[in-house]
Amino acid sequence: MKTVRIGTGAGFSGDRIQPAVQLAAEGNLDFLVFECLAERTIALAQLRRLNDPNAGYDPFLTERMTAVLPDCARTGVRIVSNMGAANPLAAGRETARIAKALGLSLKIAVITGDDILEAVRQGHAGPEASALYDHLGNRVISANAYIGAFPIAAALDEGADVVITGRAADPALFMGPLIHSFGWKPQQCELLGRGVLTGHLLECGAQVTGGYFADPGVKDVPALVDVGFPIGEVDETGGVVISKLEGTGGSVSPATVAEQLLYEVHDPTRYYQPDVIADFSKVEIMSVRENVIRLSGASGTKKTGMLKASVGYRDGFQGEGQISYAGPNAVRRAQLAGEIIETRLRRHDGYRDLRIDLIGINSVLGCDLSTGADPYEVRLRCTARADDKALAERVGREVEALYLNGPAGGGGATASTRETVAIAPVLVPETTIELITQWLEAP
Repeated sequence: MKTVRIGTGAGFSGDRIQPAVQLAAEGNLDFLVFECLAERTIALAQLRRLNDPNAGYDPFLTERMTAVLPDCARTGVRIVSNMGAANPLAAGRETARIAKALGLSLKIAVITGDDILEAVRQGHAGPEASALYDHLGNRVISANAYIGAFPIAAALDEGADVVITGRAADPALFMGPLIHSFGWKPQQCELLGRGVLTGHLLECGAQVTGGYFADPGVKDVPALVDVGFPIGEVDETGGVVISKLEGTGGSVSPATVAEQLLYEVHDPTRYYQPDVIADFSKVEIMSVRENVIRLSGASGTKKTGMLKASVGYRDGFQGEGQISYAGPNAVRRAQLAGEIIETRLRRHDGYRDLRIDLIGINSVLGCDLSTGADPYEVRLRCTARADDKALAERVGREVEALYLNGPAGGGGATASTRETVAIAPVLVPETTIELITQWLEAP
């Protein structure tokens, strides 16, 4: 039975690069997939593109491609990635430049069309998007729909060595190679549902090999310092075996796989994707041997014809100030400092989302679940949002002023202000999207 091997080269933009190089060199892979977009990442990338029309792709693309292209070209591994972010064409051109500099001959496919900002502005992206734009107006800076796997498969059909997309659904990056390799059709929902399972297991990289799983004394993971990235070996019926390179750290076990299976899944019977509604409710997890796990039983039903889209918009400015208190009665002094700051800021209109956190005491779970602790040092953090930048900057200044105007012993004050970008999800008709594949070649 025909099988393909897919490795995960990245589970987010800032992921480690060396494990991907190791997979490219030693993984006996057919495909290496880099998943590098989070929810807000593409809106932030749009901001960078607004400042520089040649920017807006993944900030680590150059380093990542330079590191893996030689081994991928040598071993015949084909690359799929959403590192195009807000500017897939620029990402393709940069990849071609790197390949030429390395003396490599590559065929690069760039898929565009996920950027639907103009359709949203013109009211052509469905009622949800129109209503949101009517509310936000010119604060909207981006709108990107989550595209599916078939355009990626088509690019591979036409011989692409590298496929670069913008906002694609995370599992679709892995399903594209499967559809290309096995010839799955859009109406074969059961197979597509199994493809989604593979993509979902691999999309977050080391999360399925022990990263974000370890809890010392409860869920121990060996050699997490050198955790290996996952490999999925998939057969033409959609059955998948998850493993990692021998000698790498981490663990692939029924528990690590089960945690990733449930990650971000609200209803296992209906996991909505652009190509299919996947059903994970009857998935079986079987241990083959150490660090080798087989999964079966996924299925799927017909897609809805609607796509999720993320609309990014400017949401004012966030001001922040921090200061530390240490020694006897440190918590009480920090509490007094927080009371002073809150009282002074509330004398002004225009603040929202004001937070006073004592880091190490209540900054994660709030006061109700964090009583009884009395550490010897604590850091006060104050944040608030405002539409006016000067008002946001005042937050940090008030905290710095505690040096001489607050409780005893404050030190290490910092202040910062940044523009904030928020995301609103909407559903748009699939017919809103017009995808185009453009080709670049190196040299």
